[in-house]
Amino acid sequence: MTSSDFAARGDKTEIEEGAGFAPKFDRDGLIVCITTEVESGDILMVAYMNEEALRLTLDTGVAHYWSRSRNALWRKGDTSGQVQSVVDLLVDCDQDAIQLKVTAGGDGKACHTGRRSCFYRRTVKRDGALRLEKIEG
Repeated sequence: MTSSDFAARGDKTEIEEGAGFAPKFDRDGLIVCITTEVESGDILMVAYMNEEALRLTLDTGVAHYWSRSRNALWRKGDTSGQVQSVVDLLVDCDQDAIQLKVTAGGDGKACHTGRRSCFYRRTVKRDGALRLEKIEG
């Protein structure tokens, strides 16, 4: 797949109602990606993709992302073993966000902290201050 495989961004109606896949990358060349576990629907992580990561994900069926902190392309699971096999790829209404529905390999832990999900804390108000409270393990 090449960048020419993506449709040109047309008018609002074409983007929102048409059949052409025309992802809108931000000024840094990135698009946000929400990754969920296909069976439970739980959010595992939020990451970014550049055009190459998106193309590789589509071509291989394995999630690829762009690491903003490392400024590098990465294939999820290369170091952790938690390879994410893509079951479905959805795009939001204005095509500036992607949702991957995946099955996670290895022990199924998506977070670099060793947790199943990167979303393992909630905000709570205690003594007039917002705090974080763990909700997993």
